[in-house]
Amino acid sequence: MATTTATITLASSDMMDNVISISNTATLTKAGNDTGLTETTGLSRKKTNTGNNEVLLNTDAGAGSDVTAQKSAKVYIKNINDRGDGSKYVTILLEDTEIGRLYGGDWMFIPWDATSSGKDIEYTCNDTTETTLEYVCFYE
Repeated sequence: MATTTATITLASSDMMDNVISISNTATLTKAGNDTGLTETTGLSRKKTNTGNNEVLLNTDAGAGSDVTAQKSAKVYIKNINDRGDGSKYVTILLEDTEIGRLYGGDWMFIPWDATSSGKDIEYTCNDTTETTLEYVCFYE
């Protein structure tokens, strides 16, 4: 049985009066059971310098689809660029709905309904500076 885990650790924060430490680990499993996810798109990078919406992960049926099962999927995306002044970012969208912005060095890890038609994961750079996104999808 394949086992893939995701761990997040927030080691400290000076945002509050008290030090906070949070750590959590999740085993990535198939929908409705404890069998590990068995498929991946593989770790990839995409360079872009466009201010237009571009598809990162595709839900279309058939050969153009990145993920084909109608089950569990988890996506990791990171903006690997450190572009200096902190004003440059990549907007991450679920089709046309913005779900967040990744500034240089920021990352996200989310569940994804990979086969809902029209629910592609897209991105848009806020300017035309070259940006590199790193991403992978784990699915069944």
